[in-house]
Amino acid sequence: MKELFFVGSGGFIGSVLRYFLSQYIQSKPESGFPYGTLAVNIIGCFIIGIVYALFSRGEITNDWKLFLATGICGGFTTFSAFSNEMLLLFKSGNITEAVIYLTVSIVAGILATLSAYLLIKAIVL
Repeated sequence: MKELFFVGSGGFIGSVLRYFLSQYIQSKPESGFPYGTLAVNIIGCFIIGIVYALFSRGEITNDWKLFLATGICGGFTTFSAFSNEMLLLFKSGNITEAVIYLTVSIVAGILATLSAYLLIKAIVL
C-alpha cells in the first residue's frame, strides 16, 4: 500500500508538471511540431537517469525511486502523447517531420538519460 502512495502521489505531481510545461513550451513556436512533448520527454529522460544513478549508488531508497522514477517521471514523460502525435504527423503526410521527431526523441532521450546517469555516477560526494 505504501508503494502505491509513492507512485500515485509522484504520478500526480509529474502529470501536472507535464501539462503546464508542455503547454508553456508549445505556446511559443508557431508550428504544428510537438515541441512541448519533445521537451518534456527529453527532460524526463534526463531526470530518470539521475534517479537511477542515485539509486544504484545507494543514495536514495527504493521508496524514493518509486516516487521519483515511477511516479513523477512516469507521470511527467509523455510517450503515449508522442505515439499519438507520430500517428497524426504520418496521417497528415508530414513524413519528414515525423522521421525527424522520431529520431530526435529516441536519440536525444537516450543520450540525456546516459549523460545524466554518467554525470551522477562520476560525482564523488
